[in-house]
Amino acid sequence: MSRHFNTNGRLNLEQQRKRAKELLPRLKAQDPNATLSQAQWEIAKQLGFSSWPKLKAHVDAIDFASRHPDFAASDEARTTHWRCGNDIARSLQVAGFKGQFQMLSDPLCMGPVRDLPDDEFRAMRSAFISQAFVLDAADVTRRVVDEYTQLATLATAEHSVLWCEADAYDQLFLIRALAGLTQAPRKLELIEVDRIPGVERFIGIGQLAPDVLAWLWPQRRQVDDEAVQLARQAWSAYCAPSPEALARLAHGSHAALPLLAPALLRQLQELPGIRDGLSLTERLALTCIAEAGPIPFGRVFAELMGKREPLPYLGDMMFHALLRPLIDGEQPLLIETGQDLDWPRRELALTPLGHRVLSGDAYWLDHASHERWVGGVCLRPGRPHWAADGAMPAWRG
Repeated sequence: MSRHFNTNGRLNLEQQRKRAKELLPRLKAQDPNATLSQAQWEIAKQLGFSSWPKLKAHVDAIDFASRHPDFAASDEARTTHWRCGNDIARSLQVAGFKGQFQMLSDPLCMGPVRDLPDDEFRAMRSAFISQAFVLDAADVTRRVVDEYTQLATLATAEHSVLWCEADAYDQLFLIRALAGLTQAPRKLELIEVDRIPGVERFIGIGQLAPDVLAWLWPQRRQVDDEAVQLARQAWSAYCAPSPEALARLAHGSHAALPLLAPALLRQLQELPGIRDGLSLTERLALTCIAEAGPIPFGRVFAELMGKREPLPYLGDMMFHALLRPLIDGEQPLLIETGQDLDWPRRELALTPLGHRVLSGDAYWLDHASHERWVGGVCLRPGRPHWAADGAMPAWRG
């Protein structure tokens, strides 16, 4: 039976009924007593529901949200919707939301993130962003200063809603936003989601249809003081030059922010592996390239986001920036061909050193020529550094 992949969260009940009818003859070939109800249950199970009625109820809720936007999206003009990017700005409008939209686009999962006074912090992040993504420094500085200035109004805003998913990009945005508070504002709410019924591989809120955003709206919850204090603790740990405190939080369970620990644990896996010196992202990319032979850059990214990455958090330009040091270093791990093409179409292949590092016969940081950061942890080639030993950080002298 062919798979019907769903990516935007919107399900058509009639289509699912048709699929069940198409499935029934195959079930009867295995069991003559098979019924349409059994076929419907099988379809529901494929889509992540425990029963056909649960699937139908979900479709009805989405349909209701799409037909009654004023009822479902009962925000007000004074509401500010916060997101770590602009991917849902248009969909919120289409769904019937009336509040204003603000974003913090700073990719805190990349580059140096240290505990510094506001002006120095913003300068540090601006310099990294302009360098990593080859953007005009003045434009980046203006955007970073503006976004962080707006974020500082969270403490006094009448009504704010943070839209987040489970990955490191979003969860670091969340703790950065909350860490700037001393206590929870009177009306600060959080919509937090790690899966959507019927979506086989949920990557992010930006992939969802506008009416699914309206369906999510009633699921928001109030941010309390416990969440603020946890965020302040987590942000301090992320900015620290040692990952030890972050690891303790990553291996804990936190009811106030239930999606935080897995995201921190995934971020710790960006430390160099104790055996090969590769971050998990680098290791997954090299493995894909080694298996596929010369392969376009864009296809590597699609393979990671679609199949291999355990907790997708990267945008395409972020992925490109992360792999540049493996291509541009003095002793590269990758060969890039087709420089006259846009980067997603350029083909990548492993160098002999790339094969050796991937197999664990060489250590990447013994050959790298680029400094790298994971939060406040600085990784300098040829210097003692923190590494990832399984799920725990270890010092590698």
